[in-house]
Amino acid sequence: MALRITGLGEEIAAVTGLPWHINLEEWPEDPALTEKRGISRHIVRLVRSTDDPDAEVYAVKETVSEFANREYKALRELAHLGAPSVQPIAVIEGRTDENAEELPCALVTRFLPYSLPYRVLLSGKDVTANDITMMANALALLLVQLHLLGFWWGDCSLSNTLFRRDAEAFAAYLVDAETGEFQKTLSDGQREHDLEIAHFNVAAELEDLALSGVLYPGMDPIRASEAVIKRYHRIWKALKERQVLDPKDRHAVERAMRQLHDLGFAVDEVSVSLDGTSEKLYFQPKLVAPGYHRNRLRELTGLETEALQAKRLLASLDRFRGREESPKPPMQDSARRWLNETYMPIVVMIPDNLKGRIEEAQFFHEVLEHRWYLSEREGHDVGLTFAAQSYIEDVLPFRRDSGVEAEAQA
Repeated sequence: MALRITGLGEEIAAVTGLPWHINLEEWPEDPALTEKRGISRHIVRLVRSTDDPDAEVYAVKETVSEFANREYKALRELAHLGAPSVQPIAVIEGRTDENAEELPCALVTRFLPYSLPYRVLLSGKDVTANDITMMANALALLLVQLHLLGFWWGDCSLSNTLFRRDAEAFAAYLVDAETGEFQKTLSDGQREHDLEIAHFNVAAELEDLALSGVLYPGMDPIRASEAVIKRYHRIWKALKERQVLDPKDRHAVERAMRQLHDLGFAVDEVSVSLDGTSEKLYFQPKLVAPGYHRNRLRELTGLETEALQAKRLLASLDRFRGREESPKPPMQDSARRWLNETYMPIVVMIPDNLKGRIEEAQFFHEVLEHRWYLSEREGHDVGLTFAAQSYIEDVLPFRRDSGVEAEAQA
């Protein structure tokens, strides 16, 4: 049986040299990568394409051919639509061992940098109830985004999700689409079915953490799971349901639009109608898309960030522009100056031995937070450069966003 690799052309060369003739369970795995893997019902390994420690990291999952090809196609479509999901690389079929015995098919995806499974994030000694709430919010938003695209997940859970730091919250990414499928029109019943699955899975996963003694004390797994559902319904209602506004309030429509922007959604089309009989103003979003702040920051600066990181960086840009003398220059010019005079001088301060521990945008956000903390303590503004140096010395060595242990920094 001949080995068959189907996938992205530029990536196939990187995965061809992996030991496909060996059972995945027997593949050696870098201990630094093991923690990032999380739990799966399949055999999964995180591997580098070469022996270079800076080489691309891939996730390899053994499964059956039908499921691998279906998931590969679903992930390709999700990536094409801009959904928060891992990128599919290849499907490996026709595997045999040295004795010509058939081995399972494999699906290869690109590992998501700076991401960690929920068990790692929720097992730290500094975890708070707010962390669990932010994780629930991120999962709810992910499910909303998938449903807006007409994608029924079928197995929404914390285990099938990876999380990245996003300012003071988290961003969630789908990593397992084996049970998912696209629908021309996703019915309310299908959405509710997805929510029922999410409710059960999240509660069970958090209960498992509670029984292990690592869940935040006093946190009720059932209530935390219900928080995902409630957050989903709040977001969905804001995006899809008609709102009744006061026609005498000149700023009512503007506030309704801002609410959607605050949720991170751009509004491409909206319907506003006035009922003359009842004197009611109806506001109905028609076309909405996630990424409002990310797209705005990208247009102005070229930076690629998570949603809340983008929101925080745009606020920093607004403060920078507010200090510019009148008449104000064009926004693009202000953004270029902010990038060169404020953002880049801070992120380049990260020493080589600590690079890769945290995303640059997240680093900048946390330096802003650290500056506020130090300024409150000292009674005066300590400045951004001083705050960055303090953060690098006192906080950054102990960050684990990349899954790297603190003591491994040297």
